[in-house]
Amino acid sequence: MFSEKSARVRNLVIGGDAPVSVQTMYDDTLIGADSAVILERISRLALMGCDMIRFSFVGRDDAPVFTEICRKSPIPVVADIHFDYHMALLALECGADKVRINPGNIGAKWKTEEVVRAAKDRGAAIRIGLNTGSLPKHDEGEERGSVMVRYALEYLNDFERLGFENTVVSLKSSDVDTTVEAARLFHSQAKYPLHLGVTEAGSVVSSAVRSTWALGNLLRDGIGDTLRVSINGSLEDEVSTGVEILRTLGLRKSGVRIVACPRCGRHSFDSFGFLSKVENRLKMLDMPITVAIMGCQVNGPGEAKNADYAVTGYGTKVFLYRKGKLCREVNEENAEEALFEAINEG
Repeated sequence: MFSEKSARVRNLVIGGDAPVSVQTMYDDTLIGADSAVILERISRLALMGCDMIRFSFVGRDDAPVFTEICRKSPIPVVADIHFDYHMALLALECGADKVRINPGNIGAKWKTEEVVRAAKDRGAAIRIGLNTGSLPKHDEGEERGSVMVRYALEYLNDFERLGFENTVVSLKSSDVDTTVEAARLFHSQAKYPLHLGVTEAGSVVSSAVRSTWALGNLLRDGIGDTLRVSINGSLEDEVSTGVEILRTLGLRKSGVRIVACPRCGRHSFDSFGFLSKVENRLKMLDMPITVAIMGCQVNGPGEAKNADYAVTGYGTKVFLYRKGKLCREVNEENAEEALFEAINEG
């Protein structure tokens, strides 16, 4: 079973019977940024399946843009806070739906209590975020996963004494086994929602592999309520990978299923290049369809027959199939729009 307790972040419920949610973290500074550009990107991420977005909130100069984002974002906004509890209080004043803090690096306990009281007054959530790289002092012989769980339980007790339970916990490590062990141990001892992720997981390939192994095993066993796939790459890749993990586990049903063959010496159509152009656009469609992008005639006809829409080609000609039947033949430069026109026509 997933977590018994739930947390509310604006209109998003984490834990309990709610679906597992996907989140990402903005990849640049807010100082001098154009809020309209950021909001447009957030809207695209939301269409791809992102349920929440986090921002580093490091100084007062972040406040103007962050306030505008909190006010207009279509999905909940989280402030990531380290060291200075004043920044957590300011982020909440700006309208943050949730703040992520590590009470161990905020300082004196009364500072964390101030943040908890402010979140309670504003109806915001808190994520207790612990990483093995930033743990308080502990016995060197104690397993790092156990240390994270011990401190998380201590902080939760402190929050509860203040009458605050709108809390999510994350226990992350760059080591996959430590991440999994900590999540299992916490789940066995607490009822609070758990945010999953392998931190500092590397490039697209290494992060996707490590995250799929760790998060897939935990989610399969009913452990975890929200996730982020941390990639040294684009936000779009983070969201796509997270959504695909949930779709593969049967925990998310919506969205386009993409089938594409690996390119080989027989290819007559640049399936790789075409997929790179249309993939994110396809993932923004909330439609239960399968789209096949095939490079040659070996598997192409079969996949085209089984897919709702299929694309392949030869030379400068691109062939578009609907339900296994050829419906359009277009030039290469018109293929992308032809595909989306066919999908929109149904």
